[in-house]
Amino acid sequence: MTFFYNKVYIDETATVCGPYEKMGPLRRFMDKTYDDLYFGEKSFEKAEIKSVKDSLVLLMKKSSTLKNEIDLVVGGDLLNQITASTYGASEVGNSFIGIYGACSSSVLGMIIAANFIQANFIKNAVCLVSSHNMTSEKQFRYPTEYGAPRPNSATFTATGAACSLLTKEKTSIKVECATLGKIIDYNQNDPNDMGRVMAGAAIDTMVKHFRETKRSPKDYDLILTGDLGIYGKEIVIDYMKKYYDIDLSENYNDCGVMLYDLDNQKNIKAGGSGPVCSALVVYSYIYDLLKNKKIKRVLFLATGALFSPILIYQKENINSICHAISLEAI
Repeated sequence: MTFFYNKVYIDETATVCGPYEKMGPLRRFMDKTYDDLYFGEKSFEKAEIKSVKDSLVLLMKKSSTLKNEIDLVVGGDLLNQITASTYGASEVGNSFIGIYGACSSSVLGMIIAANFIQANFIKNAVCLVSSHNMTSEKQFRYPTEYGAPRPNSATFTATGAACSLLTKEKTSIKVECATLGKIIDYNQNDPNDMGRVMAGAAIDTMVKHFRETKRSPKDYDLILTGDLGIYGKEIVIDYMKKYYDIDLSENYNDCGVMLYDLDNQKNIKAGGSGPVCSALVVYSYIYDLLKNKKIKRVLFLATGALFSPILIYQKENINSICHAISLEAI
């Protein structure tokens, strides 16, 4: 299902990241960085909540918007009961919607907010996501204190928070259209190979988007997935070429590959992941490119692995999903 918008715009964005992201190639585009994973707090969970609060404070300041002027906040993360979003955004906005789309939450939140604005139900909305390497790793795989080795196919959960302010007031960047994805099961069950798990969802939504909009990769200056990492990215490129005769070699990249220096940050392995990974890339570097008219139109496809560790132990497959949104400089 694809939605088209004619009065939804991005007013501002804000990004906060941790030490590993700070060492990556996009550091200068981040609004705030931390040198350690605790962010001055006593636990990793509280550190993630602080990153959400920091990003919201920055967004309000950059957009000259008061907290009580926000009609709606849409937020999601990886903590149980999306607690980073609810605790972090508890003092902002008049209404709140909590979402769980795993790593696809950034685009899912934007689609929900954009639909509310397009329908004239609200004037503005904040879309926020967060994740933390230490909180998500121990929740979805194993406590990091175990020091268990990670295979080369494993992705690295990004640490930080990112948010955007969508509005009906015209700005230089338009939310042009969006495509909702469906749940995909490609018979994958390895939680240490998220790229392979989510690649099928990225392919399915990308093909659906091109068909429903009657577009091709040539209609976009840049096509981004997030977060497939180096192996998932290769699968998408090969599969799209072999089965759909669609060449992505000119203008496609993956946010999980872009966020880190994979040649020198060896502990990252296959690339970044987590709800905030793709948002950190899009709300900083890509937003800057659009704002400065260096690119015209971007197709952003956020992917998510929808799984529970309990079901993995019960030998169930890992479902995935992908949602797409088109951003345009005007």
